[in-house]
Amino acid sequence: MSPPTDLEEVVNSEIKEWHFHIYFHQHNAEEHHAALELRDAVLRLRRDGAFVAVPLFRVNTDPIGPHPVGSYEIWVPSTSFASVFSYLCQHRGELSILVHPLTREEVGSQDHEIRRAWLGPSFPLDLSRLPLMSDEIPLQYPSLKLGYSAPEPDFTLEDRRRIGANVERILKGEKEAARAPSN
Repeated sequence: MSPPTDLEEVVNSEIKEWHFHIYFHQHNAEEHHAALELRDAVLRLRRDGAFVAVPLFRVNTDPIGPHPVGSYEIWVPSTSFASVFSYLCQHRGELSILVHPLTREEVGSQDHEIRRAWLGPSFPLDLSRLPLMSDEIPLQYPSLKLGYSAPEPDFTLEDRRRIGANVERILKGEKEAARAPSN
């Protein structure tokens, strides 16, 4: 099955919210401390406007849900994804981080298994207790009006078409850039 290329379908199915789960071995004081320092740094940077990232208030000092070690969650809207991902890539130290999207399949194997990514070594997850699908897309922090709660998209379909055509026009002069198929 070919990946979809219909602009409206792709835009309407875009993932708007993400989770970063920072893992630490709960009986390793050095890892636990590093994880909490990273959390505090993210909170300071959010306060200062570097990005929007919302660590859950709870830090799990024992395995919980599918997570086999100590962990905490950071919710991130797609508008801050690249900034948070970049920061965590550079400053995670030896910690492992599970990254997964939030969709209707957030609680099942799709988002936690098929669509996940890892920064650092991966950990085996216990997905046996997660339901396969929720009835609605999980909204976190709707008061921020970001992610799935945003009132309107950043760009209309027409804006995207205009931007795409402009990028194609500019790249015609770049020898190394691949050309988009004509159909």
